[in-house]
Amino acid sequence: MTIQTLEIMKCTHEKQKPEADQLEFGKYFTDHMFIMDYAEGKGWYSPRIIPYQPLTLDPASMVFHYGQTVFEGLKAYRSEEDGSVRLFRPEENFKRLNQSSDRLSIPPIDEAQLFAYLKELIRIDKEWIPTKPGTSLYIRPFIISTQSNLSVAPSQSYKFMIILSPVGAYYKEGINPVGIFVEDQYTRAAQGGTGMAKTAGNYCAAYKAQERATSHQKAQVLWLDGMEKKYIEEVGSMNVFFKINGEIHTPELSGSILEGITRRSVIELLQSWNVPVHERRISMEEILSASKSGTLEEVFGTGTAAVISPVGELLWKDHQMTVNDYKTGEIAKKLYDELTGIQTGKREDPFGWSIILNEDYE
Repeated sequence: MTIQTLEIMKCTHEKQKPEADQLEFGKYFTDHMFIMDYAEGKGWYSPRIIPYQPLTLDPASMVFHYGQTVFEGLKAYRSEEDGSVRLFRPEENFKRLNQSSDRLSIPPIDEAQLFAYLKELIRIDKEWIPTKPGTSLYIRPFIISTQSNLSVAPSQSYKFMIILSPVGAYYKEGINPVGIFVEDQYTRAAQGGTGMAKTAGNYCAAYKAQERATSHQKAQVLWLDGMEKKYIEEVGSMNVFFKINGEIHTPELSGSILEGITRRSVIELLQSWNVPVHERRISMEEILSASKSGTLEEVFGTGTAAVISPVGELLWKDHQMTVNDYKTGEIAKKLYDELTGIQTGKREDPFGWSIILNEDYE
């Protein structure tokens, strides 16, 4: 693929940057954004970095009507050790973006070019990367369909964008367990659907279930399979793991579960520690049985935002299951420390997961 010249237009007035203790997820955005267009027969063209600004779209743009859109989420970290800027396994995010695009009939983007554009955007807005422990720069690449047409068919034009947002520590008072509501009424996804894709509709369709969880004073939803409402899939926007009798179990990827990059990293870490890991179908009846027998030792979610989110309680129908006396488990804490240590440069990275952005980032 031909390398395209990146056009850069810098803003004339920089925004005031928030204090580290004011940071919330997705509230503040940097001075610049990346944008690129696609037209059928022309391909992706006109890559550019411009001042952060609103978009102007035709009311008939297909994204508004048929939801043909995908996105990703990753982070840039400023190392406390040497001040370097680091990305955690970004190539996996680019690969998954194209996998999601394929499922939504969106044309793929060259992953090497995408990485080059992202690095330049981060370089320009590097002063927005917070330095306080636990903070980071959240990166949101996304694609929307823009053709002005109400026909039910894939769009012939798209916009690809990247926006950046400084975010605070997910756990403001340390890593603490949360309560989980097991959803047995609504369905997140089914085999053959879009559950494996990171697309907008998967998330808004979960709002009603989250309302139910909130009404039961629970922080997150644990989804079950769409067919039998029997087998565990994932927690909210995270994958889920169970420690049962000293071994780790997580639902297998069946086409309805998002293949989390943190999930994969956790599995590889556990295997390197010689901890048995099983990817398989797991029923709620099995989890209830393990809870009653005392062999359910830990439950935790994994994802980009929280990294590791320990679970202290599961509510399924009339069954209230307390996990590890509502305390963070040993494995969950060890995984959190190791992953965040690798991401921020505090710990060695034997896997080569971190990409260090050296040039002009000091």
